[in-house]
Amino acid sequence: MDSPYLCHIMHTNYYFLRQLAPVLEQRLVPGADSVLRFMECFSQDRDEVVLVFAQAKGRLNYYKPFYIKATLRPDFSGLFFPDAIQRARTNSADLFTELTDWTPQGTTDGDQQPTGLAVTGVRSFLNERCLAITLEQGYTLVFKFFGNRPNLLVFHGNAVSERFNQNLLTDEHLLLDQFDRPLDQSYEAYVRAEYDHRKLFPTFGKLVNDWLTAHAIPGQDQWPVVQDVLRQLDQPTYYLTRLHHKPVLSLLPVGENQQEWTDPIEATNRFYTTYNGRSTFDREKSDLLRLLEKQRKRAETLIDVNMQRLLSREEGVSHEEMGHILMANLHDIAETPGGRSPERVTLYDFYRDQPVTIKLKPDLSPQRNAENFYRKSKNEKLEEEHLTNQIAAREEEIIRIDQHLLAVPALQTLKEFRRYVKQHGLLTANGLLLGDDSKGPLFKEVIVTGFRVLIGRNARTNDLLTQKFSYKEDLWLHARDVTGSHVLIKHQAGKTFPKNVIERAAELAAWYSKRRTDSLCPVIVTPKKFVRKPKGLAEGQVLVEKENVVMVVPKGE
Repeated sequence: MDSPYLCHIMHTNYYFLRQLAPVLEQRLVPGADSVLRFMECFSQDRDEVVLVFAQAKGRLNYYKPFYIKATLRPDFSGLFFPDAIQRARTNSADLFTELTDWTPQGTTDGDQQPTGLAVTGVRSFLNERCLAITLEQGYTLVFKFFGNRPNLLVFHGNAVSERFNQNLLTDEHLLLDQFDRPLDQSYEAYVRAEYDHRKLFPTFGKLVNDWLTAHAIPGQDQWPVVQDVLRQLDQPTYYLTRLHHKPVLSLLPVGENQQEWTDPIEATNRFYTTYNGRSTFDREKSDLLRLLEKQRKRAETLIDVNMQRLLSREEGVSHEEMGHILMANLHDIAETPGGRSPERVTLYDFYRDQPVTIKLKPDLSPQRNAENFYRKSKNEKLEEEHLTNQIAAREEEIIRIDQHLLAVPALQTLKEFRRYVKQHGLLTANGLLLGDDSKGPLFKEVIVTGFRVLIGRNARTNDLLTQKFSYKEDLWLHARDVTGSHVLIKHQAGKTFPKNVIERAAELAAWYSKRRTDSLCPVIVTPKKFVRKPKGLAEGQVLVEKENVVMVVPKGE
């Protein structure tokens, strides 16, 4: 079975579906004398399907109908139970007719037997985000809410016989008896999992896990807190609230402007209409605010990482200090035969007024070891300067983000909002682009032995660099098989590209890519004339027709 994507949205969470199933069964199986049948199923939209259940069907109307509308988009899935649905005359397709047209054997046209398979029950699945409506003759309708792969499946017995979304090919191989996921959720299992509740309760998702983190008792066993949450999820109040600028249906009291329900059908109906009824203005503004907050968190993380790297450099003896200590104590170092150095030497550290042990390269003389430390010190200073600049840049980025986070909520109209976004260059087709490009250079620029090396800053400027600011004689570089910056070495008339320039540009291409932390990175090197962008490729994507590859260690400016 496919592993479900454990989303924090709770209107399709296991704990909500577990509460919804018995209430839905009361509507679909009200009693032996009032059986509801699966009368009709149709789709008027690519990602929506409507199911109609009723006791009988007349010429124009259904008798005591019950409607289910399911939205099954990759970015949003959910159920809606309207009082009525008007089917369009065009662009509407019938589905699962084998079930809706079914009549008992031996029935003739003169018999007034209802068509459609009768509903026999509704059930959820253990630790799984699925809901099933069971029908007679061994058929089962299963709503599968697996992250960005939602679907409606028809099972006959244990195997899939039909599916709404035909593009989800792996769904064809699902087995009904494998949906339940029994998990050991005892305290003993919690101890074996090293007190990590996530391993026992993968169905909690982000919302519940964030709640547990916020209500954790420092220094104490969190098992009582976990049990308290389980009690709330088992006997919930349903909260329609806003979280991260979006409507959310929660079983825990989180977020802002909470509205409460006790009936899961009423709760999911109100959430569905609220979520899908948002205006374009509301959606675009909330999406931008979430992106800004995500970008701010990322900037804070980068500052923390770079600060830790800077602080770690301040601990212990620096390479420059070791070089000075070696040079000051050359007369005290006993060289091995051939003028070589011992593997380790303990000398007086006049910076700290104490002995210090320094590891040396035995194949070098003490003086050459000192020169080696000075060379490393030079690289250290360059990296320290780079880290300091990175921290300063991220701090400036946070200031800009905070300004946007204050300004965007105050915008009152869609026109005003879009003008603001355009003026500040906030959005690209692939996400956030903070800062106005007109206020700074489009590309990073590094001079290597007199050659200009240009580096794209993001997908948009990668496109500009490769398509608008390059010539066929320029040399183009990119880390192989991963996302990263386009790098260009500008051609100089009458000159070939020196090996050291190519290697340095390759180090930069590796540094500004997803392979930054690799010990060795393959980098594509090719003349720009072999790089094309066919119509239809996304921002920053290109095709390389001919390439050489160099292996380098990623190294920044």
